Formats: sequence, structure tokens, C-alpha cells
Amino acid sequence: MDVRKDDILEMKKPHPCGNKQFLVLRSGMDFKLRCVKCGHEIMIPRVKAEKNIKKIIRENNNDEL
Repeated sequence: MDVRKDDILEMKKPHPCGNKQFLVLRSGMDFKLRCVKCGHEIMIPRVKAEKNIKKIIRENNNDEL
């Protein structure tokens, strides 16, 4: 799955604050995500995160290689 820094992930399950959108701060073996609503930062293994992703929202549509 192609997840990049600054993407917004919409997850299947909400954060305890009620929001389902998370900003990607770092991607690799683990993802560092920030809740868009409350700002709480979490580290989550890539495998677990990829199972819970519903949609990837990208701000800019241009692909940089």
C-alpha cells in the first residue's frame, strides 16, 4: 500500500475522541500518526495500520518520484 508523509488516512475504527482521520507523520515499518481532531500522536505497526485503512486522502495530486 502506498502511504506517504502528509497523507490523511481515514480508518475503519475511530480514535477515542470520535475522529476517524489521521495525518501521516512518518511511514516505514511503523507509522507515526496524528489524530486530526485532538492532535494525539501514536505509533502503530504497518501491518496493523494497513488492515484498518478505509481511504487515503492526498492533498496534492502531483506524484513526485
